[in-house]
Order: sequence, then structure tokens, then C-alpha cells
Amino acid sequence: MVRASLVRLYLRGRFVLFQRRRHRRLVLERFAGHPLLVLPEVFNPTLFLTTGFFASALTPELVPSTADVLDVGTGSGALAIVAAQFARSVAAVDLNPHAVRCARLNVMLNRCEDRVSVAEGDLFGPFDGRRFDVVLCNPPFYRGSPRDLWDASWRAPDFFERFTGSLAAHLEPLGHALVLLSSLAEADGFFAGCATGGLEAAVVGRRHLISETLSLYRVRRAA
Repeated sequence: MVRASLVRLYLRGRFVLFQRRRHRRLVLERFAGHPLLVLPEVFNPTLFLTTGFFASALTPELVPSTADVLDVGTGSGALAIVAAQFARSVAAVDLNPHAVRCARLNVMLNRCEDRVSVAEGDLFGPFDGRRFDVVLCNPPFYRGSPRDLWDASWRAPDFFERFTGSLAAHLEPLGHALVLLSSLAEADGFFAGCATGGLEAAVVGRRHLISETLSLYRVRRAA
């Protein structure tokens, strides 16, 4: 616990020193070869290594060309746009209305309106009764009440429990979810939710950084 707190302080200090000018500002970035507009109220995926690692791990094996994909908590739409390179269709959702507007702008900027749609809502709310072949989830890592909509990209009181509790109902029989976790994340709820929800999670990608380890989990119905 002490080590995790020290690491967070280190990361925050490094961020303030080197990246603050691009934080919570209107900026045009490049992400995985794509232009990406980031609004001030939206998480900037280029300032941290998590989303970039997630995007680099997407392959035709994990996202087949016949797949209908859902990106939960899409933010700027970065992952949805990368997934559209592989998938038949991508639906993206976020509870932050600024993120929804941002993602829609980026879909137009990258000319993938024919494959990517963006909805406002919480988790699977806008997709009641719909099933997907692949669900992407770069979740809030920390448990707690967010201070504002931007902070909701970092923390939520019960995200993992609600996500794993609803996931199976929105997966095709042979479908799977791809969930990114950090070794610094407060993710007990994810593993407990998989166990109680009849799901199994296996690591399909891992990256060791100086301060943390990122792991990409493939989540499916338990055999």
C-alpha cells in the first residue's frame, strides 16, 4: 500500500513537470497513427501509456473482421477508431457528454462514420438486448466517487462489479471482452465479479513499465 502511494506521487510529479500543458486543454494529438482531437473535459490517451498499449495489442485474432465491437468508456474514441481497422462495426459509449461529442468529432476526423457509432450512456445501458462479439474496456482503475466527469475516467465506486455483472448478457456465445488492468489498480472487484458471474479471465498481453505492469485480459464465459 505504501509503495503504491509512493508510485502515484512519483507519477503525479512527473506528469505535472512534463505534460501539464497538454492536460485538460483543447489539443490535437496523434494516436496510433490517427489524428485525435481531445477536448478539455476528456481524458487524453496520449499522456499515459495505458491506452497506447491497449491499442497496440489489438490484432485480427482478438478483433476479427466479422466482429461487432463495443467500446465501453470510449472517451476520445481512440480505441474505437483503432478497432474499426479490424472489425465489421464498432459501437462506442461513454457517460461523459463531452467525451461523446469528442468521440463523434474524431470519428468524422478519421472518416470512419460508416463503421463507428457513438452513444451517451452508462456501461451497456444504450444497448439493452444487444450482443457483441468483442467488448473493449479500459476501465477506471481506482475505487471511489469521481470529483467530476473527467475524474470518472480514473475512479468509480463499483465499476468492476457492474461491468462483470452485465457482461455475459451482452456477449455473443463465443464472444469475449478485452479488459486492461494496471498493477496499481484497485481491481479486486473485477476478479471477484468474474468468479461470481461465471466468467474466466486470461492474460493475452503484458507490458512491464518502471512503475507498474499493464495486463490485458481476455474475458469469456467459463467452460
